[in-house]
Amino acid sequence: MQYTKLGNSDLNVSRICMGCMGFGDAANGQHSWTIDEEHSREIIKRGLDLGVNFFDTAIAYQSGTSEQYVGRALRDYAKRDDVVVATKFLPRTPEDIEKNITGQQHIENMINTSLKNLGMDHVDLYIYHMWDWKTPIYDIMDGLNRIIKAGKVRYIGISNCFAWQLAKANALAEKEGFSKFISVQGHYNLIFREEEREMVPYCEEENIALTPYSALASGRLSRKAGDGDTKRAAEDTYAKFKYDATAEQDGVVISRVAELAAEHNVTMTEVSLAWLLTKVTSPVVGATKLHHIEGAAKAVDLVLTDEEIRYLEEPYVPHPLAGVMAQNKRSDAEKKHVWSVGAQSIGQ
Repeated sequence: MQYTKLGNSDLNVSRICMGCMGFGDAANGQHSWTIDEEHSREIIKRGLDLGVNFFDTAIAYQSGTSEQYVGRALRDYAKRDDVVVATKFLPRTPEDIEKNITGQQHIENMINTSLKNLGMDHVDLYIYHMWDWKTPIYDIMDGLNRIIKAGKVRYIGISNCFAWQLAKANALAEKEGFSKFISVQGHYNLIFREEEREMVPYCEEENIALTPYSALASGRLSRKAGDGDTKRAAEDTYAKFKYDATAEQDGVVISRVAELAAEHNVTMTEVSLAWLLTKVTSPVVGATKLHHIEGAAKAVDLVLTDEEIRYLEEPYVPHPLAGVMAQNKRSDAEKKHVWSVGAQSIGQ
């Protein structure tokens, strides 16, 4: 395994981050394809044995049971200071807003719940899961800064945002003396490269770490179409929503991944991730079977030539926004409200 610094932080992370959305009680969450605690523990332990020290979960994953599984496994198999744990918080709910719970109070409630789930006294990276148009960004940045000062969080990251949102949030943080976002977790892989338009160059300029999710496009970049389809492939309607509309054009890229995998005598997973590793700090790779994390770890050692990288990239065509990012839009009136409310809720 190889390691690197996570953006503007002192966190030393493995080049592969284990995505833990596939862990959790399937009867207690939004996904039917997640795996139970026994099998989650096996995969986490195997990842640790392979040198993975970076784990990504979220309070939203299977009603907090993903956090619980991850926390218990890491307590049993690793020293706390040897691993980097990331989790995420959700926007305020309509009920929170109705109860006049401020953004600061909401973040405090969220981190306390996650720490209880994880059985930890702090997380290394706390990620703003998706943009909250109902809460002023000042309240979000102030709330995050408060829990950093309280020692509950070391660094903060953001997910599912546009480059302008990240830039504006960090500019506000700099102006107010708050902690800045040091990483961004966006939708980025070989068949969805829209992040390259603005987010990638911005993060390179600011030394903000890229830790993209959907690194293998929900398995599409790890196997030929129809070859060994998984339970997730059959039941994950959200992934189908993200990729089915562009399946034909994406298929050309996927066929080239298969071609290079055969030439190198490696898996398609290794080729797809080897390409992504030339672009980002540490891709988040989900695992629900041992061979998923084993293949991801091997990708770190595969070096593609410049010619091979161009060959993989050449068929790409622009893609429409999909999933959470397609929803990250609100009316001009709502945007104006969020950016202008400012500090009026401080101290409430």
